[in-house]
Amino acid sequence: MIPDDKDNEEMSEEERAAAAEWEAMAGASEEADSDSQLSSGPKSNRVLDQDEIDSLLGLGAGGGGDDEKPSGIQAIINSALVSYERLPMLEIVFDRLVRMLSTSLRNFTSDNVEVSLDSITAIRFGDYLNSIPLPAMLGVFKAEEWDNFGLLMVDSSLTYSIVDVLLGGRRGTAAMRIEGRPYTTIERNLVERLIGVVLNDLTSTFDPLSPVTFRFERLETNPRFAAIARPANAAVLARLRVDMEDRGGRLELLLPYATLEPVRELLLQMFMGEKFGRDSIWETHLSGELWQTEVSIDAVLDEFSLSLGDVLSWQPGTRLELECTPNSPVELRCGGVQLFRGNMGRRGGHIAVQIQDRLMKL
Repeated sequence: MIPDDKDNEEMSEEERAAAAEWEAMAGASEEADSDSQLSSGPKSNRVLDQDEIDSLLGLGAGGGGDDEKPSGIQAIINSALVSYERLPMLEIVFDRLVRMLSTSLRNFTSDNVEVSLDSITAIRFGDYLNSIPLPAMLGVFKAEEWDNFGLLMVDSSLTYSIVDVLLGGRRGTAAMRIEGRPYTTIERNLVERLIGVVLNDLTSTFDPLSPVTFRFERLETNPRFAAIARPANAAVLARLRVDMEDRGGRLELLLPYATLEPVRELLLQMFMGEKFGRDSIWETHLSGELWQTEVSIDAVLDEFSLSLGDVLSWQPGTRLELECTPNSPVELRCGGVQLFRGNMGRRGGHIAVQIQDRLMKL
């Protein structure tokens, strides 16, 4: 509010100067607002759309589709995930599991069973629990030697197919699925037997790499009760497809990286033959050459210690008296390592040693 002339008479010089300065600033602000309205039109509250928000966050146009490389915030979120390709031996383990599981399930169901490996991916544990199609059965198992847990998911299609096959269902008809009811005791028991077969094969699969025993803990139908790791923890997920002629379903095996940590160094090695990193041909050749290698062996009659001064005082003709007799034991050494002890004698015109004791510990 600008004071009038009557008020100006009552104000001091400092107050009048401050009022004049305020009036000048107010006038300049009104001129700037009028110029802005003339140049840009009427003032509006503009809201950013989703594409503009994604571009500001660095997600790219369209929010980063499946065919685009993740960037920005999405790359930061997924930076903690480790690709399973950094563990090349793990793919060989799962491939061996598929071959063994095909034979075991044929014996288990007395039917023609084909098992195939769909994919091996790295996923966060929380994301996997949210993606499980319900209803499903979740088998929690423990790796005894590694002191950690894993998860085995049997979907509803495979559950009903196994029940139908084991209880003598008619061939050529798909397994009947009843929605909205919990699993019965018979269905749970049969699925537990199926999980036992899978865990036995999984134990045999890891045995050449590292002896481990996978023991079944419990069976859950609610993913919340099957939480074996933190939601943000990374895990390896192997999806297996089980086909029994016109029936079948899916098995999903999840192993957290914390479970695989004790054998991480073994899983990092490259596959070199059927024996998980061992070359049997080279081992056979090397062992054969070692058995044929010639080594020199020293027969020690006696030994004693002298000072350096006594050794330097030796002259040609100096005699060293050994405290041994013809019946004293003789030690056989190779490169300073004591191998055997025996008695000295003569055989065929040569001095020989008859071995009595083994000094080297194998």
